[in-house]
Amino acid sequence: MKNTLKEPVQKLRQRAERTLLTDVMSSKTEDPDDVLKLVHELQVHQIELEMQNEELQNKQSELLSTLAKMDAIFRTVSDAIIMIDSNGRLAHFNEAAEEICGYNSSLLGKDISEIGLGFSSVFCTILLETLATNAPRVIDRFERRTANGKMHSFSLRTTPVTEADGTVSGAVAVIRDETRLVDLERTLHIRGQFHGIVGASASMQRVYSLIEALADVPTTVLINGESGTGKELVAAALQACGKRFKGPFVKVNCSALSEPLLESELFGHVRGAFTGAIADKVGRFKKADGGTLLLDEVGDISPAVQMRLLRVLQESEFERVGDSTPIKVSVRIIAATNKNLEEKVRLGLFRQDLYYRLNVICIELPPLRDRRDDLNLLVAHFITHFNDKFDRKIQGVTDNVMDLFRAHDWPGNIRELEHVIERAVILCTSNTISANDLPNAVVHDFGRTVIVASKTTSPSKCTVQSRTVEDTMVLTNGNKAHAARLLGISRPTLYKLLQKGTNL
Repeated sequence: MKNTLKEPVQKLRQRAERTLLTDVMSSKTEDPDDVLKLVHELQVHQIELEMQNEELQNKQSELLSTLAKMDAIFRTVSDAIIMIDSNGRLAHFNEAAEEICGYNSSLLGKDISEIGLGFSSVFCTILLETLATNAPRVIDRFERRTANGKMHSFSLRTTPVTEADGTVSGAVAVIRDETRLVDLERTLHIRGQFHGIVGASASMQRVYSLIEALADVPTTVLINGESGTGKELVAAALQACGKRFKGPFVKVNCSALSEPLLESELFGHVRGAFTGAIADKVGRFKKADGGTLLLDEVGDISPAVQMRLLRVLQESEFERVGDSTPIKVSVRIIAATNKNLEEKVRLGLFRQDLYYRLNVICIELPPLRDRRDDLNLLVAHFITHFNDKFDRKIQGVTDNVMDLFRAHDWPGNIRELEHVIERAVILCTSNTISANDLPNAVVHDFGRTVIVASKTTSPSKCTVQSRTVEDTMVLTNGNKAHAARLLGISRPTLYKLLQKGTNL
């Protein structure tokens, strides 16, 4: 580090000595006592300057030692450390930032918004927001491709640099490459998130592994799962992991369009092909050339469209509506459905040859009721998402709320949970979501569980029954009338159930 002392202490001492000597020589008094007094003052100043000189040298040594240690830490740490000043200019970065972000010394002093963080302008925006708001930010597990084309997993932490007087003099970003950790988690089958898909259960680990195995294979994939299980996210992950990640990712909802509209939407049309076709239209297959086309709800397409779709799968070419010129495309097709296509084939509602073309490899997505172990991760994920969206600071949910979530059947799956959390974040008046913030449908499932328990007369079920009633009492903060309404029973019946629990 360079010496930042503007004037050496030795020069200060010499200047003071010259000043005092000048005062002595220019003194008009001939009194020896006055001369001795001035000489004494000179000696005292000399001693003070020597002490100040020693103190400054010690502080300078301490500062240089601290800076040397900081430089050593910066050089050895594997995380990319990036610092900007109060004006948003790049002030400092370490060697890891050179490798991860591609920085070099010529960028020092330049506006960070012009050079980015080596990944995306989004992360640069987050660092500048930290500088403006004096609030730290955290982004866990985002995935980006490096210069060599390989996918890496990173985490981002930003924090403001605050001086002793409270002013913000800059901000620091720490980018950590967590690819090895993710690989280890993959080996141990404990990944909690994968390309925007949240879940650590065994069933989701199998889905992650299957996505990776199919990523670079051009084979058609069929994604089967109930509505709201995340079929579109799986299709997007297949695109992002594979060689076509730079190509277009085109989606079409087959159930939302009638047969003529769907045919035109998929294959395009020429002007005058039908009434209202006033101009040529490019179809989704052509738009997806070089990328991926997701046919969502493919089980709802008509037999005529099924036949044309089969030809595209077989020959990789199609004709626009009203045109006979074949168009060749390179498109990976991913189909998704919540229907039982095998049953539709048996009933004659879906072409068997098309079914076998689509169902080369099938990814089965489990419903949320079969992966309740993922509820904690999903709840935390959606709370974080809606905190950012609505500028809230919800910290979590109560234990009672998690009990309600585990008792609920989630017919709408993850989409339903997302909407429940969104509603709760909006309505919550504290920093923790409680049962009062939940819709009745979720709370009533807990009541139905209690009713089923209360109908049994087996002594062996008595403890379960009483504990369930006690849970409801806790949920309602001891309000017996509310608890009775929640359970769908009368208050006398509730008193009897509570008495049974007391006598156990």
